[in-house]
Amino acid sequence: MRLGGTGGVRRRNASAWLVPNDGSRVNEELRASMRRFDDDDEVDLAIVGCGAGGATLLQRLARAGWKVVAFDAGPFWDPDRDWVSDEAGSHHLYWTEPRVLAGSDPVPLGSNNSGRGVGGSMVHFAGYTPRFHPSDFSTHTDDGVGADWPISYADLKLYYEQIEQELPVAGEHWPWGDPHGYPHSPHPIGGNGMVFQRGCLELGIEVKVGPVAITNGRFGNRSHCIYRGFCLQGCKVGAKASPLITHVPDALDHGAEIRADSMVTAVVVDDDRGLATGVRYLQGGVERYQRARMVAVAGYSIETPRLLLNSATQRWPDGLGNDFDQVGRYVMVQGAPQSAGRFAEEIRSYKAPPPEVSTEAFYETDPTQDYKRGFSLQGVSPLPITYAEHVTAQGHWGSSLREYMRDYVHWAVIGALCEFLPLPDNRVTLAEETDRHGLPVAKFSYSQCDNDRALVVAADEKLEAILRAAGASEVMTINRYAHLVGGCRMSSDASSGVVDADHRSWAIRNLVIGGGSVLPTQGSANPALTIMALAARAADRLVAGSRSGLRAPAVR
Repeated sequence: MRLGGTGGVRRRNASAWLVPNDGSRVNEELRASMRRFDDDDEVDLAIVGCGAGGATLLQRLARAGWKVVAFDAGPFWDPDRDWVSDEAGSHHLYWTEPRVLAGSDPVPLGSNNSGRGVGGSMVHFAGYTPRFHPSDFSTHTDDGVGADWPISYADLKLYYEQIEQELPVAGEHWPWGDPHGYPHSPHPIGGNGMVFQRGCLELGIEVKVGPVAITNGRFGNRSHCIYRGFCLQGCKVGAKASPLITHVPDALDHGAEIRADSMVTAVVVDDDRGLATGVRYLQGGVERYQRARMVAVAGYSIETPRLLLNSATQRWPDGLGNDFDQVGRYVMVQGAPQSAGRFAEEIRSYKAPPPEVSTEAFYETDPTQDYKRGFSLQGVSPLPITYAEHVTAQGHWGSSLREYMRDYVHWAVIGALCEFLPLPDNRVTLAEETDRHGLPVAKFSYSQCDNDRALVVAADEKLEAILRAAGASEVMTINRYAHLVGGCRMSSDASSGVVDADHRSWAIRNLVIGGGSVLPTQGSANPALTIMALAARAADRLVAGSRSGLRAPAVR
């Protein structure tokens, strides 16, 4: 293991060693003794959202000695009490507050692109954690589409390595993008992964096991994966990574506070000074105000723009940091078609974690094709309810649906992630409708472009070819979406984005934006690892800025 081995990881983030060694998943003493700030205390940083971006930022800055508090609208999950190994019983993990959907290709929001509670959507993500490629940071220069980032892959490489160790990530040596290994060896694979491998081998497509943020063997006091397939239901075992498991314990141990069930309704700004002064939030139906020297918003691609727009002031009447009408624009999803294939033998895809095998052989722009950028392919392994949704999308109901469900163990499912391009009119604005707190809800408008549609067609063809090459007698393909990024993108100048390369608002210099909303492009990779790496880098930049006196934390 690089970067100092396990000892180096523990010196940087001891969360895995703070898990109790008695079979339980929660360090109750650590939570009970959590530091608690008064609203009148001026904390160094108030963080809105405690998911991939917010929790990583919290942990890093607590380690640096900052007074930090993170707010989350959802609960502080207890895996033993709150999570169940059941699809139907896990809908409380999703953000299901009302939103308005629009555009020619509206995006359903919920189980596969938004989270609720401490840990965010990584609580119920599958576990795939690939890196972005170097090319993802310069698509406009290289391919004439998308946008160039104000940072490069080289700026994130160290942070990718650090986060891969802290989760930790397991997988075979990765040959695509910037070739690299992983700290944990690959997991054994189940029937679904074997089908995917077999089909790729027949077609000459290189495929690898992983990369997944699931422990392979004990890591600290965390348990080994037991291959029961409930990764998307929170993972009661604690083998699959989420910030709740991988970063929150260390943050608490270093004096951070997490204020769960606390809905932030506005970032408060002093118009005269042009600086954020804290956040207004609802807790138990009571409105409160927390003072802060700096504010970070890490509420992901829908709620982050919504909060900035709902925080409008006389100086910023169109929303905080929205001088150039950039807040809420360039929201991206990935095209995520899935193909199911029927096999004579039993596959029993539920008898392994959903993330097993993947390939990035089609990730980069292929000059022989009529589209730019590309797609990745991954095993999916849906549980029965999700598989039923796949079948009903083909128009099967009643007796036909029952027959397909009886046949569930014979089906394998694989999917693609297509790099849809950032478009200015794919955006979040405020709707006329309000939520239960009386706040305008987000209106999310989304439409695909011709390049997006061409990518999906190409991915569909490749998925079906792999299944048929593996021996499938019947194939069913559905088109769908996955993930959300963008909406407050980082940029090289104030007119084309919301934050600079260090995540600071161009307009309000002590307002930081974290999480997936800052990504200018999304690649064909699952975004969680990149979001965490960006947050770790942002924390380092904030600490460096404090040393230079820029809104430095108070001397204690």
